[in-house]
Amino acid sequence: MADLPFDAVGFDLDGTLLDTFRDLGAAVNHALELGGFDPVPVDSSKDLIGGGAKIMLARAVDQQGGMPEDEFHVLYKKMLRFYADNNAVRTQPYPGVIEVLDDLDGRGVKMAVVTNKFAGFATTILETLGLADRFAAIIGGDSMGRGPDGKHLAKPHPAPVLEARRLCGEGRFAFVGDSSYDVAAARAAQVPVVVAAYGYCDKPVVELGGDAVIERFDQLLPTLERM
Repeated sequence: MADLPFDAVGFDLDGTLLDTFRDLGAAVNHALELGGFDPVPVDSSKDLIGGGAKIMLARAVDQQGGMPEDEFHVLYKKMLRFYADNNAVRTQPYPGVIEVLDDLDGRGVKMAVVTNKFAGFATTILETLGLADRFAAIIGGDSMGRGPDGKHLAKPHPAPVLEARRLCGEGRFAFVGDSSYDVAAARAAQVPVVVAAYGYCDKPVVELGGDAVIERFDQLLPTLERM
């Protein structure tokens, strides 16, 4: 077993560790129906994941003509309430995730989750799936507070990736994600990034600009060993 050149690894959640689009799509459609919009195919939610639930709903609403900001805010809150009660109905780890996490733990590699999903949701889902205790940190889109512009310091901002690295001991750190948000955050934090091509990539994989690409999660360890 080759040594890894990293002391810790951070992971995006949706589209990287977990296949979540069915539950997210159900939440989006619940809100759309409440708002008088037509539901969208659940599979289309794969194209909307990345920036978080608010962006997912906003894009779906805008595609059907949009709505006033104050009404959208109310609809978004209703979506969050639904998702809070239904966020681990069909969500599952990707094949190979549990085995690879076990391997990393056996090597003494610390792990963290860095997601744009609210930290409470991420923690609840990981607890439901029995995975939460594997991570030294679970950092959500609301974990780092807000910047001067009032927006959450979430990916593509480097703050959550830097915090994950700190909580994992400030050692050699790599990040794994499936979107431009992940790559940009890792680049800004000056850590290497592996692109999960099987995930919900918001751009063609070749345009994301990762340091390496995996087509399946079980390719992660040999990929990290080579980096």
